[in-house]
Amino acid sequence: MALKLTVPTPLRSITGQRDVIEVEPGTVRDIITRVDKTYAGFRSRICEEDDKLRRFINIYVDGEDIRFLDNLATSVADGSEVSIILAIAGG
Repeated sequence: MALKLTVPTPLRSITGQRDVIEVEPGTVRDIITRVDKTYAGFRSRICEEDDKLRRFINIYVDGEDIRFLDNLATSVADGSEVSIILAIAGG
């Protein structure tokens, strides 16, 4: 079974305008890697070169922020929903 990854509007140019992608379960890192194999450039928009999540990217697994779980090593089960949310900065 697959899980659903919700893609924010600014990243849809990479995913062929798809707002939801079905991917196989694994860790968040595994999921990002799998998506990048199909949609080249996806990983570089999500992660820094040192394989850490970019500062203004937030990823949620079933509504839980991965920064408060195991970060990119967070396990994602079948049927889960993964959402990528871009933080807005300014003032």
